[in-house]
Amino acid sequence: MNNKTEFKPYIPAEKITPEITVTSIIMGILLAIVFGAANAYLGLRVGLTVSASIPAAVISMGVIRVIMKKNSILESNMVQTIGSAGESLAAGAIFTLPALFLWAEEGKGEMPSLIEITLIALCGGLLGVLFMIPLRNALIVKEHATLLYPEGTACADVLLAGEEGGANASTVFAGMGIAAAFKFIVDGLKAIPADISAKFNSFKGELGVEIYPALLGVGYIVGPRISSYMFVGSLVGWMVLIPLICLFGSDIIMYPGTTTIGEIFAEKGASGIWSSYIRYIGAGAIATGGIISLIKSLPLIVTTFRDSMRSMKGSKNDSTLRTDKDLPMTFVIAAIVALIIIIWVAPAIPVNFLGALIIVIFGFFFATVSSRMVGMIGSSNNPVSGMAIATLLIATFSLKASGQTGIAGMTGAIAIGGVICIIAAIAGDTSQDLKTGFILGATPKKQQIGELIGVVAAGLTIGGVLYLLNEAWGYGGDEVPAPQATLMKMIVEGIMGDQLPWNLVFIGVFLALALEILRIPVMPFAIGLYLPIYLNAGIMVGGIVRGLMDSRKKVDEKTKNKQSTDGTLYCAGMIAGEGLVGILLALFAVFGLNVDISSKINLGEIGGLIFLVLLVLSILKFSVWKKDKTNG
Repeated sequence: MNNKTEFKPYIPAEKITPEITVTSIIMGILLAIVFGAANAYLGLRVGLTVSASIPAAVISMGVIRVIMKKNSILESNMVQTIGSAGESLAAGAIFTLPALFLWAEEGKGEMPSLIEITLIALCGGLLGVLFMIPLRNALIVKEHATLLYPEGTACADVLLAGEEGGANASTVFAGMGIAAAFKFIVDGLKAIPADISAKFNSFKGELGVEIYPALLGVGYIVGPRISSYMFVGSLVGWMVLIPLICLFGSDIIMYPGTTTIGEIFAEKGASGIWSSYIRYIGAGAIATGGIISLIKSLPLIVTTFRDSMRSMKGSKNDSTLRTDKDLPMTFVIAAIVALIIIIWVAPAIPVNFLGALIIVIFGFFFATVSSRMVGMIGSSNNPVSGMAIATLLIATFSLKASGQTGIAGMTGAIAIGGVICIIAAIAGDTSQDLKTGFILGATPKKQQIGELIGVVAAGLTIGGVLYLLNEAWGYGGDEVPAPQATLMKMIVEGIMGDQLPWNLVFIGVFLALALEILRIPVMPFAIGLYLPIYLNAGIMVGGIVRGLMDSRKKVDEKTKNKQSTDGTLYCAGMIAGEGLVGILLALFAVFGLNVDISSKINLGEIGGLIFLVLLVLSILKFSVWKKDKTNG
């Protein structure tokens, strides 16, 4: 069996090379903030986030090896370790915490303070790292041969192929620059409409596509299969359910609408029917999909937790090797206890003793499950949304039973869900990073310190990002619909106050069950039903590009894989570039800066179509048509 005595890391344990340096800390913090903010914007726009580990690794190699002329692979690894923490923390935060802003806008509660958001993010992020540390020797070292950690291994491969770092880093930066320009022209200057649409008023259906770079980037990264399921979900919503609702209920007033369905359509079109009715069907389907994924994973979750506990019992580590050193267990336990006390007693966090207890139990359980499951099936398949929904259901029912009802109970449930969602996301990210470090020969203790630094950097800035986006556009609108947080809000409200249109929710529930019986993946379809068709059509375009690239017959697999990776790096750059300009435009909106030139120059939908084609060509330019510079 392959174990730690047989495995030889790239940098031997006896050799000491720079890891935590001023360069790696500053670069890592910058990337944690950049990718955290960009992923927060992306997640609030489309309900999905993407991993930042490989783009962060490529950028660090490009800067440290090519620009600074330093040959320090462990320093580059530290940059991606710190940097990737920002993306994971953002993912956990944006799936839950915007619900607090939505309630404040509705007059049901007070606006969450910056301190509250920051403390929830920091406590969740730090606990996610600390809960994973005792598992490292059991999961990363003892099971190196059986737990592959796909993203962590891929990141190690990228860093080991360091001689290509300069060319690959330029691909990421090109994606950032081109997407930033496109986003500014579309949403800043407004010289081109954000979407292209086709409305069928007699049929009451609607088709359309948004021409944003990040949507194509997401579609390319998730691939044709997932993007097609999402698009089909939208097709069912916008070309089947909306026409049916209008056909049979034109003269009916149906809750939660306050006027007849015909009047809603006359005033707001198909999007009015979608926001009033279809998204509740989508919410029921998503919640059911999350619970189904959790139930299907239960045997794996139980054995995962049991095996992890067994491994921990026999994994006492007395080695003096550099590559076996973790943060002291006394520090880890003391820090966990201190954080739980802060969650319980800090006035800024709306969690009582019962809530703190739920966080301890479910936080450690889901951190353990997340750490092991990402090793087996990868981060993208980790059922974090199912874990978050299950936690939210348990927390809401528990708080209601204990007498904490109304807005106090609802905010408490979201705070608990937010902390645990961040714990699960960060624990998975930490595991992938420690796997990368194990392969390369990094010092675990230093990597763990790097993770804590990244969490603190992202935690201190995510509150500002959430406040900025809310101040600029408000959550729940077209610009930042915050789909996941809106779903969590619906679930909590439904349990606490019976405020959901349950008929619509149950239509979604049974639609999801029908899909599961047919063995069609529920979650991507449900997300497609829950999000506007314009978003999913943009994602579909990116998926089609990836599908056509992967299906070429006359290209060898090695070339195809390299071009696919180049495309992924370019698309990751596009997502980051659009996210950063989104944050910039939010600043413009808050400070009243208007750069709109649409009254003078407006290229119309033809211009939008041309821009969409140019975006597709840009992906091909930096993947299929990219010149190989590694030999010349």
